[in-house]
Amino acid sequence: MLVEDQRYIHEDLERLEQAVADRVAEEPRNIRERLARDHELANFLNRIEEQSKRLLEIYKDADGLREKEVQSISTGEQFEQFYKQLDDIKDFHKRYPNEPVENLERAYKRRQPGEGEMPNMEIDNMFTGEEGFGQYLDLTTIHEDYLNLPGVKRLSYIQYLDVFHALTPPTMPIKRKDKLSDRYFRYVGELATYLEGFVKRVRPLQDLDKLFASFDEEFDRQWSAREVPGWMEEKPENGDSGPKTEGTGKGTWCADCEKEFKNDNVYRNHLTGKKHIRAAEARKAAGDSGVKSPPAPAANTTSIAHGLKERAVAEREHRIRCLAKEIHPERQATRTNVERRQGMTERERQMELEALMAEPETLGEGRTGDQSDDDDEERIYNPLKLPLAWDGKPIPFWLYKLHGLGVEYPCEICGNYVYMGRRAFDKHFSESLHIYGLKCLGITANTNLFREITRIEDAMRLWEKMEQDRKKERDSRDNVVQMEDAEGNVMPERIYLDLQKQGIL
Repeated sequence: MLVEDQRYIHEDLERLEQAVADRVAEEPRNIRERLARDHELANFLNRIEEQSKRLLEIYKDADGLREKEVQSISTGEQFEQFYKQLDDIKDFHKRYPNEPVENLERAYKRRQPGEGEMPNMEIDNMFTGEEGFGQYLDLTTIHEDYLNLPGVKRLSYIQYLDVFHALTPPTMPIKRKDKLSDRYFRYVGELATYLEGFVKRVRPLQDLDKLFASFDEEFDRQWSAREVPGWMEEKPENGDSGPKTEGTGKGTWCADCEKEFKNDNVYRNHLTGKKHIRAAEARKAAGDSGVKSPPAPAANTTSIAHGLKERAVAEREHRIRCLAKEIHPERQATRTNVERRQGMTERERQMELEALMAEPETLGEGRTGDQSDDDDEERIYNPLKLPLAWDGKPIPFWLYKLHGLGVEYPCEICGNYVYMGRRAFDKHFSESLHIYGLKCLGITANTNLFREITRIEDAMRLWEKMEQDRKKERDSRDNVVQMEDAEGNVMPERIYLDLQKQGIL
């Protein structure tokens, strides 16, 4: 019944369009809900495309079955065809009594959690914990493969995130001929496959087929012009510029061995050697009389295979560079996240992962309320203006009081900057801002003595007192009177007088 199939497809398309409109009207509250919605929209759009192609084939009616069915319905007895189709339907349900009936109205309707909708586990299984629902890259395994490549430098994971797309010297020390190895070929293949899959998972609504096709077109153009980075036309070296069949022209050339000898005696002795005799016999058997024979078919096959493998490696490297440009924000976020997580303990990392996984469920509980209630739940309640912890939530009030974060400590030397809490206040005396303020006042030595001093007047008074003390000490050292006894011993005047009174001198 092509007419019924046509009606069913039209209804399916209308339901799909309504489902797409309902999803677009919703505002996702976190990255997990946004990705779940985008992937669901991508599935709807793919089904719309498939159903539209099927509907067009029915309208074309290449075999004429639809026209015959329409004529059979519109001509003859009015209800004959109707009862015939009704009997076919009854007969079908007698043979398959438990066959479920598809309800298009409920198939694409967005149900609330209380209505028994199953949680969307596809997004949860699509990303690893390190990727954070597509926010960051997970190149740990590929980084290990990179370190196992022969001849590469030992880079840390953070350094690798900055240079994994740079596959040309000097960043990539592997030479062009060594890139044709199976290990390097697998490495660039796995890296390109991961980056391509990551883009597909993160951007399901983007026309990725068109994007990847543009990469291929750009590579074909650069490969034809020999402009692919790292795979350009190699220039001959200085020693290879002359023709190999004639040498440099300064010595004697052996055509059989294709070797030049600068000394005639060495050349004559070479003619009686076994290598020369075998080379001459092989050249004579090949029928070569001075003209180089064409390459063998095996050599042609090897060169063709070599060129194809070079193209395959170069194409994967080009794909990696293009994909790295597309995910530049994710690369920067990954580097920042790795540096941040390195300063966290294992317990803090586990708590962060649990908070990330528990966030969608806690937010989903308020779906049944109105929009104003949802906004109130999202807003962080912080009337005391408490500092935020690592999870973005205010710290407990008892911890706030314990560290004395409500006490203000102003410092006039730092430009009247106010430090909150005793810990920050004690720490700032050794920081660059306070030391720079002391240097501006002319205090350049013994800055540790000025600890706990925050007023400029007190600092200047202490510095003047220290200068006066140092001046008195210098003057006292310079004004010491030296005395000499009869034996020529030099000593201060006070000691000389004491010894004289005691009769020692």
